[in-house]
Amino acid sequence: MSNILPKSVRQLIEELSKLPGVGPKSAQRIAMHLLHSPSSRTQPLGEAILNLKENVVFCTKCWNIGEENPCMICCNESRDQSVICVVEEILDVVAIEKTGEFKGMYHVLHGALSPVDGIGPEQLKFVELFRRAEDGEVKEIILATNPSLEGEATALYIQKHLLNAAVRVTRIARGLPVGGDVEYADSITLTRALAGRAEF
Repeated sequence: MSNILPKSVRQLIEELSKLPGVGPKSAQRIAMHLLHSPSSRTQPLGEAILNLKENVVFCTKCWNIGEENPCMICCNESRDQSVICVVEEILDVVAIEKTGEFKGMYHVLHGALSPVDGIGPEQLKFVELFRRAEDGEVKEIILATNPSLEGEATALYIQKHLLNAAVRVTRIARGLPVGGDVEYADSITLTRALAGRAEF
């Protein structure tokens, strides 16, 4: 990076470029945008970043985030405590909650099995999930991991571990997306769509 820029600007660009999906050029544009923005716009951003680390905690029950531990979902007595939906990431919880259809509990693994990337069972929240599954209150575990190789391996790992547990293990249905064309779908998607067909 050119030393023609002040040190504080270079430092900001360097930190921004460490964010996922932000390359050096994007980091430079964001830094220049912030530089030209009034303090009334940049100060709330700085405060929001500080508050993120100070006020947000991980729920030690489901490993979602919240401002309290247990989180808002785990504290909600109207939700079905006997059903746990297992997801890879926090944003998966957000996506499912947007549907307004699921009324059970969650468990966030914080990733998926990926030996190539050095992510094994020890790096994910499996032990905590299995402990919950064996407490006698849980009747069903819904595996909502991504339909990728890593997501499938993660789902299979959980299914095998809970084979003899007194819980029902299910997998979310997969198939053709709304608006998608059959002719452009890959064979795996079509196979799953046919296998998961339902009454019309």
